[in-house]
Amino acid sequence: MQKKYGFSPLGPADGPVKAAIFGGNNARLYDIQPKRAMLGLSGDRFAALKAEYEKNGAQPSNMRYGYVVPNGPIDHTLFA
Repeated sequence: MQKKYGFSPLGPADGPVKAAIFGGNNARLYDIQPKRAMLGLSGDRFAALKAEYEKNGAQPSNMRYGYVVPNGPIDHTLFA
């Protein structure tokens, strides 16, 4: 939009303009109090997973998650 319409940049990603557009305005629209909402995040599932990860040395497990394409031929009868 900057090239097409000549708009000036909105500033850095953590700047006040983008914080107002993507944070403050949306919080007001959905009646969310950001400071109170942040307090609720400290005990969620992802915070627990992060704490466990850091407790174990913060090293990747190199475990594969999801679908992995096999190296050999695929037996499509398994998917029928």
